[in-house]
Amino acid sequence: MNRKPKLSFDPKVFLSKTNGGQAVSDYRKDQIVFRQGDASDAVFYIQSGKVKKTVVSEQGKEAVVALLETGDFFGEACLAGEMLRLSTVSALTKSVIARISKAAITRTIHEEPAFAELFISHLLARNGRVEEDLVDQLFNSSEKRLARTLLLLANFGKEGRPEPIIAKVSQETLAEMIGTTRSRVSFFMNKFRKLGLIDYNGSIEIHSSLLNIVLRDQPKIRD
Repeated sequence: MNRKPKLSFDPKVFLSKTNGGQAVSDYRKDQIVFRQGDASDAVFYIQSGKVKKTVVSEQGKEAVVALLETGDFFGEACLAGEMLRLSTVSALTKSVIARISKAAITRTIHEEPAFAELFISHLLARNGRVEEDLVDQLFNSSEKRLARTLLLLANFGKEGRPEPIIAKVSQETLAEMIGTTRSRVSFFMNKFRKLGLIDYNGSIEIHSSLLNIVLRDQPKIRD
């Protein structure tokens, strides 16, 4: 029996075919894509670059809740009925980002099975990442949380070897991401460098040996 060919989908091809439903823009470093409280009426796709997602509490405390990169979607909560943005997204590096209207992406999900499959895979992967982040916050020390964040920023575990972090991610941003102080981040960054786990001089280069910090005394999570 012949197997059905695997569905394939190129998001860039999709963007080129979404007549009137999308717009591609260049963003400079630190430029805002949308702000917390803005109308939630579109999904965004990162063609190149990196962005950070931040949330500000009623008390004015800001936290970085996610870093996203080339190939990621964001703003998809509008498809689940979100009326106003619950976070602010800004460019961490020079980026090229496509804005896809809610109507255009909803239509494509219904008409393009390949895209629907890709998009569902994205949502599942994002959900898995949120669960991993929660476990990280609940069980791991700030040292381990920093090591894991650096490995994620360096695309560790994806195809190819870890790459230098081109973006100059500030220690303040790293501290907000892992829920600690800048001084603690500075302490651990210096420790990692002295141990030969990272190198940094403008950009940060991550060595795979940093994974040993994450795996050290790793708690066993049972279903």
